Amino acid sequence: MLHVLQFDAQPTPDGVLRAMFAARKRVFVDLLKWDVPVLDGRYEIDQFDDEHACYLVLTDHRGGHLGSARLLPTTRPHLLDSLYDHLCSVTPPRGGDIWEVSRFCLDRGLRASERRAVRDTLVMALADHAFANGIARYTAIAEMGWFQQILTFGWRCRPLGLPQMTGGATLIALDIEITAETPGLLAAAGIVARPMLFAGAGRAAA
Repeated sequence: MLHVLQFDAQPTPDGVLRAMFAARKRVFVDLLKWDVPVLDGRYEIDQFDDEHACYLVLTDHRGGHLGSARLLPTTRPHLLDSLYDHLCSVTPPRGGDIWEVSRFCLDRGLRASERRAVRDTLVMALADHAFANGIARYTAIAEMGWFQQILTFGWRCRPLGLPQMTGGATLIALDIEITAETPGLLAAAGIVARPMLFAGAGRAAA
């Protein structure tokens, strides 16, 4: 199931946001060793997780986290303009129809086939959400390995500057154009929604 949520929405359905923040801690802090804030030793939450953030969250039939992404409006402070503007060769893109994607998170408990299915379904959800909400472009920051994967998805993606070593990792800022051709480009690259492949997966909500 796909949930589109705001941080300050009350009540959050079945602890979906708590499960997402716990999954982010397991991936970004425990696995990848990012130096980011952790709340109560369980949840990865930073200063951008506020009432302006929007989340796309895929869950199983029990409400357990499978995958998620955070969207931030570029008309307000966000990662690229606040912390990583040095990755852009010019001023970071801003506008009402430009949103930043961050914290793209696939649950650590997924099997390989589920992982691909969740990834592809979440990418398609990003495109669908853009169409439904008048978003023309996404910006993001990625490590080089993830950036190379993003390029293979088929959508129109370009770097916003040269890769740079930052905090022990090689990072690059990127821009993804969303047009009427995007679903076809994604499908041609093999990126299609595959919810049935993980519909029965069981995850415990945080």
